[in-house]
Amino acid sequence: MNTSVNILTIAGSDPGGGAGIQADLRVFCHLGLHGLSAITALTAQNTQGVQVVFPVPVEQLTAQLDSIITDMQPIVTKTGMLSTAGSIEAVAELAAAGRLGLLVVDPVLMSTSGAMLTEDGCFQLIKMLLLPVCRRVTPNLNEAAALTGIDITDEAAAMDAARMLVHLGAESAVVTGGHWEGMPVDYLYDGATMHTLSGSRIDAGVQFHGTGCMFSAAAASYLALGNEMLQSVVLAKQLVEQALADAYSPGNGMRIPLLPRPS
Repeated sequence: MNTSVNILTIAGSDPGGGAGIQADLRVFCHLGLHGLSAITALTAQNTQGVQVVFPVPVEQLTAQLDSIITDMQPIVTKTGMLSTAGSIEAVAELAAAGRLGLLVVDPVLMSTSGAMLTEDGCFQLIKMLLLPVCRRVTPNLNEAAALTGIDITDEAAAMDAARMLVHLGAESAVVTGGHWEGMPVDYLYDGATMHTLSGSRIDAGVQFHGTGCMFSAAAASYLALGNEMLQSVVLAKQLVEQALADAYSPGNGMRIPLLPRPS
């Protein structure tokens, strides 16, 4: 392990181990990084869906973050579920002060099963406060539409959304295309060039749990390891595709991507 590289996730806890903090830490460990975590919400969820979300009071979240970053400075921080205005404001303040390293924002709107995971108005705050201080934002099609107001029904609209996210302040944006029918295509815009990244459809019709968390955590990890913007996304996409191909079913619902065993 490269124990000199600290990477922080600020996200919700999934007691079923498929998404959120637990998924992020699995990726960090797999790639040899020292994972740090601050929990924004406790949830009751399993492979069949999210039943309840219990947001962590902002005072508890800031206490976690202060404790972590005064001792173990993260090179990269990625955010997942930020379910309250207070949590978004707290993260934005620390990021603007340069205390979180490079910031990767995974703007979680709802779970795969369709449960809303944020309070009303949170996406507006993410747009106003987090995009201007982040190195990368990694929304899926629905999240990109919510952030930009663009009705994303085709490739051109997805590209427009990526450009809009950079216009709103993000240094780069990846609009992930896992929800497209047919082959998944992601769109990475770095402020100058639009990169179209094609992928393979794994088990069409099967629902997976934690894919977005795994992708954003992997992209953040590869940045922490010194990879350039495009390469970090390409490597993250390859890792997730392999994990989807090896996915397993620990419960009676969605499948969970399985990271390959180290060789």
